Parts: sequence; structure tokens; C-alpha cells
Amino acid sequence: MHGRVIRIGGASGYWGDSARATPQLLADGNLDYIVYDYLAEITMSILARARAKNDQLGYATDFLSQALKPNIHEIARQGVKIIANAGGVNPQACAQAVRDLLAEENITLKVACVFGDDLLDDAPVLADEGVTEMFSGAAFPDTSKLQSINAYLGAFPIAQALGMGADIVITGRSVDSAVTLAACIHEFNWGRDDVDLLAAGSLCGHILECGTQATGGNFTDWHLLEGQFETTGYPIAEVEANGEFVCTKPESTSGLVSVGTVSEQMLYEIGDPQAYVLPDVVCDFSNVRLKQLGDNRVGVTGAKGYCAPDTYKVSATYADQYRGGTFLTFYGAEADNKAQAFGEACFRASQNVFSALGLADFSETSIELIGAESQFGQFKGIDGSREVAMKIAVKHDNPMGVAVFLKELAGLGLAGPPGLSGFAGARAKPSPVVRLFSFLRDKAAVQISVDCDGDVVNCIDTSGQVFNSSALSRPQWPEACDDAVVSVPLSSLAWGRSGDKGDKANIGIIARDPEYLPYICAALSDQCVRERFAHFLAEPAANDSVDRYLMPGSNAINILLHNVLGGGGVASIRNDAQGKGYAQILLALPVAVPEHIANRL
Repeated sequence: MHGRVIRIGGASGYWGDSARATPQLLADGNLDYIVYDYLAEITMSILARARAKNDQLGYATDFLSQALKPNIHEIARQGVKIIANAGGVNPQACAQAVRDLLAEENITLKVACVFGDDLLDDAPVLADEGVTEMFSGAAFPDTSKLQSINAYLGAFPIAQALGMGADIVITGRSVDSAVTLAACIHEFNWGRDDVDLLAAGSLCGHILECGTQATGGNFTDWHLLEGQFETTGYPIAEVEANGEFVCTKPESTSGLVSVGTVSEQMLYEIGDPQAYVLPDVVCDFSNVRLKQLGDNRVGVTGAKGYCAPDTYKVSATYADQYRGGTFLTFYGAEADNKAQAFGEACFRASQNVFSALGLADFSETSIELIGAESQFGQFKGIDGSREVAMKIAVKHDNPMGVAVFLKELAGLGLAGPPGLSGFAGARAKPSPVVRLFSFLRDKAAVQISVDCDGDVVNCIDTSGQVFNSSALSRPQWPEACDDAVVSVPLSSLAWGRSGDKGDKANIGIIARDPEYLPYICAALSDQCVRERFAHFLAEPAANDSVDRYLMPGSNAINILLHNVLGGGGVASIRNDAQGKGYAQILLALPVAVPEHIANRL
């Protein structure tokens, strides 16, 4: 490391993360900041419903009860600054709750909140303007069904709050990496034109934002950590003014910080790695390089940035149709066939009732047989199973349609094949489907403010400029290899990580050795990927259903699948509605390599 360094700990990857994170990071004893990421699209709709019932709610209450209250005296003693997007749809109420806690504990710290991301009151204007969904082109939702509308804000308003002397900063909806980038902007005085530095700080935030996913969680080589998951360390970044940083973790914890674990997190849910668009900068991670510097220390360099865009991404959530389903188990001979036959009978029985009641048919049905490799589609390796869990679910435009299905399912429990179990407990109930609607909004139309203990100021964001990804120079793919004669599983050649962005799935594949990359690229053709996910893709034959991006710096391929999650989030009735296991499907792929590589493996 060269020059001044700040140390930032990442204590939360989602609303519900472990309460051990904050005390674990404080025990390290040498942090400048602890940052928390709580928000996802579905979280916003949950918080919006909470605020509708009580105008003092609508924020991540865990931040107060688990992160701050048990640790606030130690936070104050060490002088660690706290930044969290825990404000959800009510950051001002969250900030006031923190101030009340500080008064109760007789601690003097300054609390600031950033607000202005909530655009729900603008819904009639947006509808009148004819705003359409940025991916599908769908019309703006019925305003009576909207639950939340929030712009993804950037890091500069948070940095402004730190500049006003805030010790704790709370935001509503900001991009996940902004809480980390803001600390860097404040400490190193990075400006809006320092695009490479902003990209580096954003990458640092991206690696911290999912907590233990950077320190061994969800790692392809999970067996290296078997027996120590419960004591895995949360990530720490040591950042320099030039944007270079080192990923590490508290010394007293288990887990692993390696090129593999950090690479997997870097590729997690980034889409086009040369055009990762954030409010403050458009990032190019394609030539980022990672280097093992020592035990649990990985250096990260090479992020590139382009001028900030002229718009904010905005995500709205709205109620659309109803859903219902359950898990059942079958065991005994032909358990998978029994489950499939029983599920189809439930659908037919429901449709018979629909005809009598004048109800429309299901809008969507789903049967997944966990244990019979249904997730692998035509490439499943099991021919008959003696034990399966069946995930069966439906969507209907009327809650009565879902209720009919759930009752018919229960009623057929004594009429179906033998080996059925799992009916214990209360019957499932219809629930509303919450859909995501994303669009772009001119920055000038979003008014951002900071309230630091009553001192309220407006934040003027840069106007930005239109970003054209089609003008980017793309790296050349390696030439096809003609010396590959031995088949090995992709998992022996690569690490993999996957996740969701709405109804899109992102799969990152990283070569364990640069020599393997050409063979991996040859195997992971567009056609091959489409075939592996044909049973999930809405239009499996479409040539534009799969995008592949080469990342030479990290010897990686990033794959984006479109319309592959059945709507994504809680709009989906799939077992894996967020694509978390999709990398596992690809890692089972056979790859042809030369004999000398196969022998080495």
C-alpha cells in the first residue's frame, strides 16, 4: 500500500443478514467506516406496505435493533462512521429513530439522512407522461396498484452529509455500492470528473455490498470452508487515494479471501462489464486485475470509468395478479412420476371448478421436482428417483382462482399416488404478485436533500451525459482450439457465481488458469448456453436471449440471460426465482481440453 489508507467494513448484504457482522468488524479495532446494504426491489415493496400501515415505519428495523443498539457505545468509542441504506422508503423516520436511540444512551453523534429518491407522489405525472418499462416497453402500471417508486441515487449526497460532520448517514434507495464510494469521495476529495477513481470506488463497494459472498460465501470451492461457515469473516477493504484497494477480513475469523472468492463477487450481477451504469459513473471492469498478496489479502486494480449518465434508474413495484403454491414430498419407486402426475391432476381439477364458476384459466403454472434434477432440463442425469420434493405453484388474475387450486390440491391428497407426504401445517393462502417496473428519469426531475440534525441542504447532482454502449471497443474472443480431445467438467476449469437483475440472470465464469480460458470460451457458445437454459428461457430459440461478455483482465466470461426467471423476485413462482443456482447448471457442462491439461487436473 502507498500513502494514506482508509479501512471500510461491509456488514450487511441484505435485510436479514447476521447480527454478528457489526461486533465482528468492531472487534477488528481498526476501521474508519462500516457500511450496510439492506435494500432490494422486493424489500422496497415490503417496506412500503409497512409504511402504509404506520407512517413511522418503512425502514430496515434490524439496523436499529441489531446493528446499532447493541454496539453503539463501541461505535462511538472507536469513532467509526456508519453509512447505511437502511432508510428504505422512510429514511427520515429511520434517522429520527437513531437520534432517539442516541439520546436514550446519552451518546452525542451527528445523524444525517439523504432523501428525495421516493417518487411515489409523482405517479400521476409519470402515468400522464406515458413512461414505459425500460426493458419490455410495457405501459406504466395502474397507479392504484403501485406500492413504491424509488430512484437509485448515487454517492455524492452521502459524501455531502459526511462533509457536514455526520457520524451516521442513512439513505433511502441508493445503488448498493454508493455507501462505500461516498466514504472514498469524502476522505480523498474525489471529484465528479475523476471517473477512473469513481469506478474503482464503485467496484470496491460492489465487492463489499454482499457481505460474506466476498469472503468464501457461495464459493464454488465451498469444500475448502466446510465446517466453518458459521464463523466466516465479513469483508474489509483497504482503499488508497489512487483507487487501488485490498480485500481482506478480520484476522480472528474463518472464511477465505482469494482471487477466486473476490472474482466471483466482482462478476456478481453486473450485466455488461464494460457498461455497468451507476448514477455517478459508468464502470468498465473488463480489464480489472486481481492479485493474491498474502493470506486473505487480494489486491484489485484496473477499473476504468466514463462520465456519469444523464438519468437515474428508477424502480417501481406494483401488485399484479395473485399466486399460491406449496412444497410436497413423494418417496418410493417412481417418486418423480408420481409427483408429476399428482401436480397435473391438481391443475385439471381446478380447471373443472373454474368452468363451473366462470373463472378464467391459470395465467401460469409450475411444477418443479427437486431431487429429479428438473433444474437441469434436458441435461438431467437422473432417470427415475425414489425421493423428490415437488414445488407446485400457480398464478391467477383472481385470488379465488388460487384459492380453488389450493383447496383442490388438498382434496386430492387422499386420491393420488402413494408416497405423498408433507401436508402438515396450515394450508397456504393466495398472495398478491409484486412486479418490478424499471425506467429512466432525467436527473433534473429528482430533487435530493440532506438533513443533518436539522440542517437541511439541497444536493445538486451532475447533469451527466448520454452513454452509448454500442460505441465501446470490445475485446476479441480467443480463437477456437483444435487440440482439445479430453472432456472434463467446467467446474474443474473455472469458478462460477450467478444472481438476478429483475427477470434477467447473470452468470460469471472465471478461469482458474489463463490457459483454460480459450477452451471455456469455445464450450460456452451462445447456442450451448441457450440449450442449457431452454427450459427456463421465455423464448429459448431467440438469438437475443443470451449475451456473453469477455473480461480479459480477470480471465472471465460474464453471461446475461434475458426473460429467464419467470418474472423474477416475488413475481416468479419458480423455486429459484433469483437465479442463484444457475452457475451450478453451467459448471456441470463438459468442456474439451488438451490431454496435458486433463492430466494436470
